[in-house]
Amino acid sequence: MFDIDHPQIQHIVRAALDEDIGSGDVTSELTVPEPLRASGRFIAKEAFTVAGIELLPLIYTIRGDLRGGASVHLYKKSGDAVAAGDTLATVSAAARTLLECERVALNFLQRLSGIATLAREYVNAVAGTNVKVLDTRKTIPGLRLLEKYAAAAGGATNHRQGLFDAVLIKNNHITAAGGVRAALEKVASFKGPIEIEVRTPEELQEALASGAQHLLLDNLTPPQAREWIDSIAGRATTELSGNITLENIRAYAEAGPDYISCGAITHSAQAVDISFRLEL
Repeated sequence: MFDIDHPQIQHIVRAALDEDIGSGDVTSELTVPEPLRASGRFIAKEAFTVAGIELLPLIYTIRGDLRGGASVHLYKKSGDAVAAGDTLATVSAAARTLLECERVALNFLQRLSGIATLAREYVNAVAGTNVKVLDTRKTIPGLRLLEKYAAAAGGATNHRQGLFDAVLIKNNHITAAGGVRAALEKVASFKGPIEIEVRTPEELQEALASGAQHLLLDNLTPPQAREWIDSIAGRATTELSGNITLENIRAYAEAGPDYISCGAITHSAQAVDISFRLEL
């Protein structure tokens, strides 16, 4: 699920190691004998959904190659549910390598697993409906690819990666273009996905009359969403967003949309608790 050969992921991991290690781990260099080899174990301290574990071989290979290599064994994969006390992975290498990589490895695992865990909660909340839960672009700058992988590991469906791979006409675009119909006419030649946000019943009807195929309905209450979706009557796919939480997403799903997008999956995910234990 995590493509560690992707150039962007390679860059992210190398940048994280460079940021933390810099010119060298002075504490380990002063306290740990250079020839000493050891092993380490990543252990779940709570129940969660795993994401990003496939990054561990990349992290330890980059540093381990400097000191005789590293051996990583993964006991879980992204998307797996784990319980407190489960071993996620083990790694053997020079002790200095294990200590250098510990925080970077934990930062990725804890953050990405937190996203996957929250995504899974949102997906479970709409179980039994036909709604797909979408992530958004509300990600930490530079980490979007990883965070979207994590959302997918939790069962969410990835929305657009950025501004480059789909058209999403929002309220400011409509204003700048001169209206709903004008905005849709301007993007008609685009070959990829086209979606438009509508804010009023009048904009909704104008969008449908202009041939819109995918509608974003933002900041509606569940009863309003049901009323609008009923009026659309299958003429376009529908996505709900805005003020959607774990507590109310079920009510929104029961209004009958095709998609619900939840920025909280990435911008409000809490890191999970994972420990790393060094063993000589």
